[in-house]
Amino acid sequence: MKIKSLIAAVSIAALGSGAAWADAHSSKVKVGMITTLSGGGAGLGIDVRDGFMLAAKGNDNLELVIEDDQRKPDVAVQLADKLIQSEKVDVLTGIIWSNLAMAVVPAATAQGKFYLSPNAGPSALAGKGCSPLYFNVAWQNDAFNEAAGAWANDNGIKKVFLMAPNYPAGQDMIAGFKRTYKGDVVEEVYTKLGQTDYAAEIAQMRASDADTIYFFLPGGMGISFMKQYAGSGVDKAVMGPAFSFDQGILGAIGDAALGVKNTSHWSKDIDNEANKKFVADFQAEYGRLPSLYAAQGYDTALLLQSAMGKADVKDAAAFQAALEEADFASVRGKFAFAPNHHPIQDIFMREVVKEGDVVTNKVIGIASPDHQDVYGADCKL
Repeated sequence: MKIKSLIAAVSIAALGSGAAWADAHSSKVKVGMITTLSGGGAGLGIDVRDGFMLAAKGNDNLELVIEDDQRKPDVAVQLADKLIQSEKVDVLTGIIWSNLAMAVVPAATAQGKFYLSPNAGPSALAGKGCSPLYFNVAWQNDAFNEAAGAWANDNGIKKVFLMAPNYPAGQDMIAGFKRTYKGDVVEEVYTKLGQTDYAAEIAQMRASDADTIYFFLPGGMGISFMKQYAGSGVDKAVMGPAFSFDQGILGAIGDAALGVKNTSHWSKDIDNEANKKFVADFQAEYGRLPSLYAAQGYDTALLLQSAMGKADVKDAAAFQAALEEADFASVRGKFAFAPNHHPIQDIFMREVVKEGDVVTNKVIGIASPDHQDVYGADCKL
């Protein structure tokens, strides 16, 4: 794989020669990766990038151009224009945040470019705003939360306090939980995106009669909240989607997260050969445990390469059909695309545990088997 990095002050893991990924019939593809590699949330983008690069290691038919969006929609739009107009990329990928995806994806697909999302899954792109050139390889934003609401019903959770940042993904996450949850929502709070001080919200939680706090705060926001919550003395159970309890975040939170329940489509202990290989290879390559973001980046590259082996990216109809087949061994196990190009997959319930000195997640069951988003009914592909 050829890498052209256009970012400054960001180290990119050397790929080395390795055993080349090869297919005599593979088309050559130029990929533009716009992701968050600096500032708040950089760890998420770094993991997506590293997972993608690991899966594409040795593929000489794939050229990767990497850009840092700095978690700013205007920067992401400028980078997308440059990648499309100047770099002449065939495929775009990498965006972490839903507000950035909404700024970039519709314009990119309107210009005839494929977009493979390794993370952001705004509802607007799953329903009426779907595109034949847009594929989400991660999830639709509501998914983990719909599964969590169903699990809460089955496990006696009667009253919840809901909290998320006030942006498209946060709104989708809360809507997803409320769609399936049958108990009482005692408070519904939306915070500023990037907020780090949660004293006021924790005071509201303390005063509420909720038995469980359900929140979505990705990246550094989740770290800040959990540390403050653990030190507050508030004694209420905590749940959320995996984004606030993934491996990189748990390393920063530590024991304060033990016992937290969280939903995810992936976990390092899922028992299949593809996942075992991914976890071992990622640790060997980067010296750390992979996160769900790394798993999504890895699967995105596997999907892309599976299509490259079947069709030329310049033949959009054939390449779309090849992507729709999803003919690759996902680290998640079962994986298929619904007609709106969003995943059909199991959503697991995990619990934060300690393995030796490492705080990590363990699967305790399936919260929603073969989950499919509700917005596909409005997608006319």
